[in-house]
Amino acid sequence: MAVVAVWKCDRDGKMFDDKKAAEAHDKMLELAANITDLIENSVKGISEEHSEAIGLLLARNSDKLAKACKGKPEALLEVDEDSSITPLAANQ
Repeated sequence: MAVVAVWKCDRDGKMFDDKKAAEAHDKMLELAANITDLIENSVKGISEEHSEAIGLLLARNSDKLAKACKGKPEALLEVDEDSSITPLAANQ
């Protein structure tokens, strides 16, 4: 019987075979949570579901956003294969 090491992200329960990938995912979720808090504190009346979806969208596309802010706005138009958004609250 073989033993396989896996890493589980405690924020959303997602499993990873690679520690580096698990840490990157956790860091992305932390960024999403902070963006969500910023949105909820800045936009009155926005629903928690919508603010979480926006937070995840921005965190998952942080590289594109950085490029866009540095003068390449067309980077935001690139389409990713995994563009589905699942709110954090649905995973807890």
